[in-house]
Formats: sequence, structure tokens, C-alpha cells
Amino acid sequence: MKVVVISTSLRTNSNSDALANEFIHGAQDAGHDVEKISLTGKNIQFCKGCLACQKLGRCVIKDDVNDIMAKVLDADVVVWATPIYYYEMSGQMKTLIDRMNAMYSQEYKFRDVYMLTTAAEDEDFVPKRAEAGLTGWIDCYPKSRLAGTLFCGGVNDPRDIEGNAKLQAAYEMGGKI
Repeated sequence: MKVVVISTSLRTNSNSDALANEFIHGAQDAGHDVEKISLTGKNIQFCKGCLACQKLGRCVIKDDVNDIMAKVLDADVVVWATPIYYYEMSGQMKTLIDRMNAMYSQEYKFRDVYMLTTAAEDEDFVPKRAEAGLTGWIDCYPKSRLAGTLFCGGVNDPRDIEGNAKLQAAYEMGGKI
């Protein structure tokens, strides 16, 4: 099974990236082909709303998004990892989702979508808006579903997640796809 993991944090040694890495290790140990896409260093511009992508099947903006879209379209499983900022997904994740509008009219392989989130706040409600935002994207792909989520709260600074039981949970989630 081909898995694409999109790590949306731009911070070095981020907690959400650590969750992504453990998910990847679990999936690889289970025999899956995994590609990680980090948005660090990627050129991802804002959508211009021109809708040319609906006719062309790709975006007219020349940046890294068309390459990312091609990998997502060809994946069996898509995993999003994001820090929670102001009770929502990261801005770079939302920008990428908006830019992947060209995928809407194309054939896609992915059926299962996972979301890994981290935040300084630790209450159960913290990831709910981010999950709802991702579900809005998933709803545009009726053969797909939100197959699982994992939230690790109480982690703020880089590497705060080290030793946290949620890392093992991410590994196990990756191993069960």
C-alpha cells in the first residue's frame, strides 16, 4: 500500500512532525511504501480563485503544489500532520488544501485519510475545528473517509513530545493501516 504523509509544520523538531515520523515507522514496519512530504522549504502560494485548475487538471501557479497533488492522487492512504494554532490547522496546511482544488475532478486512489495533531492546549476539544476543516476536504472525495485521528496536547516547545505515550500510539496507528 502506498502512503503519503504530509507534515505541515515549518518548525524544526516540531511535535507534529515527531508524530508523523512515528506513524511512518509503524507503516514501514508493517510493509507499506511510505513517502513523507514536509512543507518546510516548499513554495506554496495562495489560491487565486481563477478556477483554471478545473479545466486543466492542474494549477496554473508554478510552485510545488502540482507535484504534491500528483503524489496525493496516487496514494492509497493520505496522512496529514499539523500543529494546532488558535484551535485550527496550520495556515500552510489550509493553503495547500485550498490549492489542491485541481484534484476535485480527477481520479484518486486514496480511501483512508488520517490526521495527526499537536497543541500546547490539552483539552479534548482542541483538535475538533481542525478535524472539521479536514473533513470538509475529504467530503469532496466521496470514496474517502477520515479513518483515524490522533491528538497530543500539552506540547508547546520543540521536542516537548519526547517520551510521550502518543508517539507509541502514532506508531501503532501507522502499523494498522
